[in-house]
Amino acid sequence: MKEKRQVVILGIESSCDDTSAAVVSDGRILSNCIAGQKVHEAYGGVVPELASRAHQQNIIPVVDQALKAAGVDASSLSAVAFTRGPGLLGSLLVGVSFSKGFALASGIPLIEVNHLAGHVLALFIEEEGKSFQPPAFPFLCLLVSGGNSQIIRVNDYLDMQVIGQSIDDAAGEAFDKCANLMGLPYPGGPHIDALAKKGRSERFVFSKPQVPGLDYSFSGLKTSFLYFLRDNLKKNPQFVEQNKADLAASLQRTIIENLLDKLEEAARQTGTREIAVAGGVSANSGLRTALQDLAATHSWNLHIPSIEFTTDNAAMIAIAGYYKYLNNEFADQKTVPFSRFRI
Repeated sequence: MKEKRQVVILGIESSCDDTSAAVVSDGRILSNCIAGQKVHEAYGGVVPELASRAHQQNIIPVVDQALKAAGVDASSLSAVAFTRGPGLLGSLLVGVSFSKGFALASGIPLIEVNHLAGHVLALFIEEEGKSFQPPAFPFLCLLVSGGNSQIIRVNDYLDMQVIGQSIDDAAGEAFDKCANLMGLPYPGGPHIDALAKKGRSERFVFSKPQVPGLDYSFSGLKTSFLYFLRDNLKKNPQFVEQNKADLAASLQRTIIENLLDKLEEAARQTGTREIAVAGGVSANSGLRTALQDLAATHSWNLHIPSIEFTTDNAAMIAIAGYYKYLNNEFADQKTVPFSRFRI
């Protein structure tokens, strides 16, 4: 009897400022390597031109590192999966072009992956030595990142429906821009999270948008925060410095309440008790704690990915590629990236 060949996928992620490569074998992660870009810290945000240049420098060493860490030779790969979008076009072009060349030289198929779907499918990455309890279909996933805030009904690995989303700014963007107003380094989300642990979350009150349905809005919160700081700094130039922890805690509480109020309503409307969270903001400790409390209240089965799979990474692209490979969904050499790309 002929032995079944393993499905080994090389994943490439280059949608923003992290260059990442990962190897997945039959759904189990073998390696996940990421090269960050410190250059953007001086500018308070990602500079697209600098990001694309750094990707060009990083992609070959990162792929080489991922293959070596996995103990896999290029000849053993079944396919190469890459992020097609959404993201910064210049950054995406580097990953897409490399993947095309790699696939052509190796004689293996190409698989395009939606970055957002990749975040959701990170919940299905199997890790060596860790219990594996993925969500059961259908489930609701709160996807929160720097560029997206969405509630997604996930019917199957490749069948997802957005039922709620931000009509303007994302939660991660609100964290980062409000942190910038407080003089905190970029990215600001982790700094807000760290300060919030020391502060009083009920100290300050900020606007909570009244958006109908399951959609979000965070632009009003940013404006409210800006005016609040401006008015108080006129009275006391040291206001931010003297109240940083309380400001961070109050801001974080407001954002989390906005996110979870809609998620709670979505769960009620759909009758779903299988709930998950994904994306970079899902690493926020306040959000994780609040979700766990809400899950206990409603008897939800809550699924939270490992911290390393929350931010942009190629493991999520590789696992998405794995399921598309099983479904015979392949791309061709004419595939081009898209800066905007919906689930």
